[in-house]
Amino acid sequence: MAWWEGVDESRLLIAPVPGETGNGVGQLLSLRHPKSGNTTSYLLLNGLLQELHWFKQSYGSWFLGDYVCEDGSLYTATPVDPVFIMLPIFEEARMKKGDDPGKFRQLDEIIFISSYPGYQQLLSIAEHSMQVVCDVKEIGSAKFFRLDDSKVLAWLYHKVCEIKKTLSVLDKNYAAQQEKDTLADAVSILGDYMKDEPWLKLLCDHLKLNLVEATRKAPDVEILSAVAESNLGSQSVLQGKGSDKKSTQTGKQAKKARVETESRNIKEMFTRASRRGK
Repeated sequence: MAWWEGVDESRLLIAPVPGETGNGVGQLLSLRHPKSGNTTSYLLLNGLLQELHWFKQSYGSWFLGDYVCEDGSLYTATPVDPVFIMLPIFEEARMKKGDDPGKFRQLDEIIFISSYPGYQQLLSIAEHSMQVVCDVKEIGSAKFFRLDDSKVLAWLYHKVCEIKKTLSVLDKNYAAQQEKDTLADAVSILGDYMKDEPWLKLLCDHLKLNLVEATRKAPDVEILSAVAESNLGSQSVLQGKGSDKKSTQTGKQAKKARVETESRNIKEMFTRASRRGK
């Protein structure tokens, strides 16, 4: 029996190739989006958290070997730094009031959200990644975490510097423009992953940027995608652009697509948006 027989609906997913460690089985998790708070699906595969993107044209199908996938939409998965995802719930958990830095809480208590059980799957990831932005106290075998404003600001500043560096490499126009404008573009990219208050405002004050002007900038779609893959998914320095990817469908590798007359290449789905006037 062919792989597509018995499948009611099929979808095309392009994701990074799983590493040699782990079982290669992914989990779809429903988590809060760090900016909007809306329920959003993420892919957890071999300890790597990835965000899902969806592209759809009005008309189109996919040719997967001898099988035609009538739904021409495309899903892509790109790594995302779990700190972005965890930041809002750690902010709530410390229960900060005024100048009081807040309370230390145990990790399993922080990420327990009854309506979002998917966070429980990120326990080990959170313990490793959130130490960069938290004060940690150990009492016996237990660890207690509390978000630290200065550490969060340092982490955000590092992200901005890495994005700024990548923008100049990806597009020569960034190398020619003023540093303040490039910094504003970098802040705008971060703004897709966090609310204006308190973190973006704190970052803009540190960089001496106007928050409203910085968050209304719109880098090109192609540039934004490359930056997101190389920086927002990295917990330290730049990662590769993720060019080594494979197409998957319900966990099985699809055969090489057959070239058909009047068919379109995947790259044509990603159109270049014009930069807004400054």
